[in-house]
Amino acid sequence: MRSIYFAVAAGVILAGIQTSFAQARRRVNPEAKLHKYSTTVEKERPQLNEETKRLIAAYRRDPSEKNRAALKKQVERNYDAVVARKKAKLDDLKRTARDKSKVEEMQNIVDEMLRDREQRIENTMKRFTDQRMRPGMRDRSSDGFQQLLGTGRNVSIGYAPVTNEEYAKFLAATGRKAPRDWKNGRMPEGKAKHPVVNVTHDDALAYCKYLTGKAEGRAVYRLPTEAEWEAAAGHMPKDADFNCGEQEGTTPVDRYRKTLSACGAVDMWGNVWEWTSTGTNGGKAVKGGAWDSRRTECRTEAGGVTRDPDRGYANVGFRVLREGKSDSAGESEKSRPRRRGGARGGRRRSGE
Repeated sequence: MRSIYFAVAAGVILAGIQTSFAQARRRVNPEAKLHKYSTTVEKERPQLNEETKRLIAAYRRDPSEKNRAALKKQVERNYDAVVARKKAKLDDLKRTARDKSKVEEMQNIVDEMLRDREQRIENTMKRFTDQRMRPGMRDRSSDGFQQLLGTGRNVSIGYAPVTNEEYAKFLAATGRKAPRDWKNGRMPEGKAKHPVVNVTHDDALAYCKYLTGKAEGRAVYRLPTEAEWEAAAGHMPKDADFNCGEQEGTTPVDRYRKTLSACGAVDMWGNVWEWTSTGTNGGKAVKGGAWDSRRTECRTEAGGVTRDPDRGYANVGFRVLREGKSDSAGESEKSRPRRRGGARGGRRRSGE
């Protein structure tokens, strides 16, 4: 009887160990979601205050230098207020943080904001003064591309990274070699909606060329520059939910579809780094972090991360940018649902 008891007990202990191990594998970083319980982090994307909305509407009615100057002054006040909050948080962490890395992290954010102040304010101004800005801009487009404000051109960016399913169609049409994780050239089972990985920078360019050919002169498809990617992403809310330290590998691109970027795209943070066309010291810049990145590495403003363009990586994919010719890419504009109130209502709510 005693031997039976010990055998059962050993089985229970072993099962517990296996369960704990499995849970540990599913959650690579147990602290990945601690932001949900924090009382100090931002709980949503900061909303525009009424004065900023009013000045945006005034510029849309009359895009004069006077109205632009007034709007810029307000944008500067908003930005400096955010910096002040970050500095206050930094001072608080210096007094209370048990982990020195938290202080260093916040110090880096403050230093970045001070260093890049003029550039970030100008990027904000480009978006706010773009005449295409209107309510519903972040609604999902039916053609898979979200409009990119502040570019001065008819430019839109992919709603999500290119998936295995989409890449498979490209391979079938061109005969190009499949990524190395595709056994016998076949898409990984159960990962049709996952972002394609193990693609070189040249593979991504070839895919863009393929789409351009299919467009028959109506549009050009290419990789975004680092600046265009950042404009599409916008500031990453501190409570943004995405695949970072949660899974041991990629997830479907729409798993965290409630987490939207500034332009309404999904999966811009975490899951996979994304190739850009910006070159640095022989490498190509990648943005957005991946499933195995630290959360701070996924921040839009985090820069200086490059990869060898001749290699494919298990945590690097890509997203496509579309530059329309004449009114060709305006299909995405027409495809968006119209809101009640027409143009007049849009002006009243232009700050959304």
